[in-house]
Parts: sequence; structure tokens; C-alpha cells
Amino acid sequence: MSYIKGLKCRECHRHYPKEVLFVCEYCFGSLEVDYDYEAIKKVLTKEKILSRPKNMWRYKELLPLEGEPTDGLNTGFTPLIRANNLAKVLGVKELYIKDDSVNHPTLSFKDRVVAVALSRAKELGFRTVACASTGNLANSVSAQAAMAGLRAYIFIPADLELGKVIASLIYAPTVVAVEGNYDEVNRLCSEIASKYKWAFVNINIRPYYAEGSKTYAYEIAEQLNWRAPLHIVVPSAGGSLITKIWKGLKEFEKLGLIPEVKTKVYCAQGKGSSPIVTAIKENSDIIKPVKPKTIAKSLAIGNPADGYYAKDTVLQSGGWAEEASDEEIVEAIKLLASTEGIFTETAGGVTVAVTKKLIEQKRIPPDESIVISITGNGLKTQEAVYEKLPKPIKIKPTLSSFEEYHRKEQ
Repeated sequence: MSYIKGLKCRECHRHYPKEVLFVCEYCFGSLEVDYDYEAIKKVLTKEKILSRPKNMWRYKELLPLEGEPTDGLNTGFTPLIRANNLAKVLGVKELYIKDDSVNHPTLSFKDRVVAVALSRAKELGFRTVACASTGNLANSVSAQAAMAGLRAYIFIPADLELGKVIASLIYAPTVVAVEGNYDEVNRLCSEIASKYKWAFVNINIRPYYAEGSKTYAYEIAEQLNWRAPLHIVVPSAGGSLITKIWKGLKEFEKLGLIPEVKTKVYCAQGKGSSPIVTAIKENSDIIKPVKPKTIAKSLAIGNPADGYYAKDTVLQSGGWAEEASDEEIVEAIKLLASTEGIFTETAGGVTVAVTKKLIEQKRIPPDESIVISITGNGLKTQEAVYEKLPKPIKIKPTLSSFEEYHRKEQ
């Protein structure tokens, strides 16, 4: 049974059928999925969720499909780690890492949104899928399209990290490297989407795709024994993840699965690509586009599609926003690895660095529950940290050679 009522405009609240639509024809606002929450409340209980396999589809009534899911059956339910070592360094009491760097199949939170997008694309009759991406989405669409037997076109900036390019090419999609930044890639894809009947996951079927991010929030609440954290720090590129984490927590509250949500949501961006942070700090309703310049290329979106809504979510929740320099990002990646054994990509470095700043600024109290969102794996962006790491010690294959080194080390 489907619990989708249709789509609705986030601005004027006009209702639309559950078709391939993404912009309101009256006010040009973006569309999102509208659910029958009263019907969901009657069927979705804690007991039902707990009885299901540990993947993102254990919350399927709150996801935008009309039938059963066909993709991402091993995606989600990633670890929520009590980060005691990092907490000690940061001087806080209750710190957690929600670790999507081990998500299946391509080691980022994008596997969640793509699982929903591809399942829905097939319901809508598409046989070709596509995306504009800064890397992680490209990897996930490539891999999951291969598993689903769909044709895939992947559009990326030509200067993308090599690891992320390889991690798309290996699945044999058509990869198109565009000589421009992400915003220029996205603009081109919007033109292509209007001409070719392809499911661009983050353009023409974006309302369905974006809902997959809510499962990140559902899992956190469930893993915290059915409660929302008081603080959550989220990396922001297009801004969608922040809005969907908030939506997911509020849905759980509406359904009576968790108590009242008192979570403060914080936006983390790289310095040089922080239009949402700037708008929040300036208390402005205008998200001023920028030309991105940051090593956190997965966050390098200068004109964020959901920037306005991300800003509103942060302020509505009582949270705040901060940015991290390239140097701070690298140091934060190293800090997380050396304290918790988690190697995150540059976006995770941004989130850890910003969390540290917010604690030092006393915006996040030291004695309340905090979740840091880690959304991708460091194996994809090794070049960002390589020059800042010590080099291996070279010795000959003899005990005496080792002991000579060891004596010098003492």
C-alpha cells in the first residue's frame, strides 16, 4: 500500500499528482512529497520497525514508493558510534558519530537517496538514469544503476578527485566530465533533462530522491533508544540533507515514535564555498551564489538548490552555522582518525572542524547529546591529506636495521 498523497509546493502549498514534477507551475517553488500521516500512524509502530531487516527500508511507509522497494536492500542502518575518545579531546560528555562512510554500496550517505530515486524511477517507467554530481552521487548512481540493470549518464566537473572518478568509471556508466564547476554542470543537466526522457535523480525526480535522506535521521533516533539528539552538525552542499534530517525527526515526533524534538541543527560548510553559512550569519533571506574554492569538493556548490530551506531549518531549530578552512579540514580528518579510527572524506573533516568551533564558541553545551554527521569515506579523497601525513620509515629487511631505527626513536 502506498502512503503518498502526491506532491506539494514548499512555498504556496499547491498540490500536484505523484508524477515527474519538481517545480510549482504557479510560484516556481520546489515540490516535496506529501504523505498520509494519519494512515501511517495506524500501521507504523516501533515493534514493526524492529521486526524488519536492518536497512533503510525498515521505515518504508515514510518513503515515496507505491510498491515494494527494488534497490538499496542492503543500504542504511549504519553505525551510531559513541565517540568517547573524541569527546574527551573536545571537552564534551555525550558525543556520537553517525557513520555513513561505511554505507553500502559506495561508502556515502548518497546511497540512501539513490536507492529511493532508482526504485521510484522504475515505477515511473524510466530505463535511463542520470545525475549532476560532485562525486559521491556519481559513485552511487553508477553502482546502483549497474545492479538495477539501468543505463546511466554521469555528469561531473572535470577537476573532480581521481578516486571519485575511478569509483564511477568502474561500474561502466557513461561519464561526462564538464569543463566547469558543479553549478555549471547542474545547469547543463537541467537543459538535458528537459530534452531527454531520463530520470535525473537530483533534478526532475528530486522530490522523491531527496526523501531518502530522512532515513539518516530515523536511524539516529532509533539508535538513541527512540529519542532525538539535542544537537546535530550536518555538512551542507545543496542544503537538502539538513532539511530532510529535520523533516525525518519531526515525522517521528508526529507519529508518536519519539518525544518532542528539541534538536538544534547546525550547518557546516567549507570556507570558500559557504553561501548558507553566510546567509545565516547575516540573517539574510538571500542565498548569494559564490564561486566555490575549497578542498571539500563534495560540498563545493556555490548556488545551493535547497539553501533557503536549509537556512530556515537551522534558524527554526535554534541552531547556527560555521565554516572550516582547508587547513582546519585536514586537521579534523586526522583528529577523527586518530581518536575514533574513522577515515572520513573532506566533508566529514568540515563537520568535525565545525563541531569543534561550535563547542569552543559555547554554542553547543558540553553536557548535552551531540551527533556529528559523517557522510563519506576518506579513501575517496586521499590526496587532500597525503602531503600532511608523516611518511613511512624505510629500513632493510633485517633485525639490526629495525633496531637501529628503534634506538633513534627512543
